[in-house]
Amino acid sequence: MRPNEIAAHIGAPRSSVYELVNLLLKHGALEYRGDEGQVFLGRKLYFLYNAYAEQFDPMGECESSLARITETTRETSQFCMLDGNKYTVALMKEGIRPFRISSNVGEALPIPWTASGRLLVSHMTDQEILDFIPGEDFKLPNGEWLSPETFIQQAREASIAGYFTFDSIVDSFTHCFAVPVYQKDKKCMATLCLVAPKDDGLRNKQEYLRCLMDVASELTQRIKFV
Repeated sequence: MRPNEIAAHIGAPRSSVYELVNLLLKHGALEYRGDEGQVFLGRKLYFLYNAYAEQFDPMGECESSLARITETTRETSQFCMLDGNKYTVALMKEGIRPFRISSNVGEALPIPWTASGRLLVSHMTDQEILDFIPGEDFKLPNGEWLSPETFIQQAREASIAGYFTFDSIVDSFTHCFAVPVYQKDKKCMATLCLVAPKDDGLRNKQEYLRCLMDVASELTQRIKFV
């Protein structure tokens, strides 16, 4: 985007946005792209990511876990986390079947739209969940509203069961599976997910869940979140 478009998008003063953009350009965190003054992420962020990945070794562990899940199930696997008060796919391994399902890594989605969302907030109290998730995020893509009470009940049931599955709210042809990856205090800090064609997901539900839960249990033991 151009700086003035960024300012309009986030509702910030143009002067402040131009000042910040110029500062980020100076330090290589942004770079010009295109012929109309658009800016995009700069190479400095790529270098910072590499430095981060060297220190945060669990990302490598997560990639190997996704590879194992996809090799076993042939379906698309994902490592998902919270990004502020939204859900995002941090890593993904596409399925190896001819019909592939994929998501946009890093795209922020409302927590109630996702299977993972139930697990990622399950450590919170009812009131903390209501305070954390914006009220408008309970409006589903089809225009219907999911009651916060129903969502909270699903989160409690998912916490007890150790997984959550449902037909995707975002599309009409996939079934989603999510299991928790815990930190030391048993707080769910991430999830391992599987996204399968609806018929295949329902037919192989127990097999897929067993694979996800086995890999998530091993991943929890191998990595230590801080």
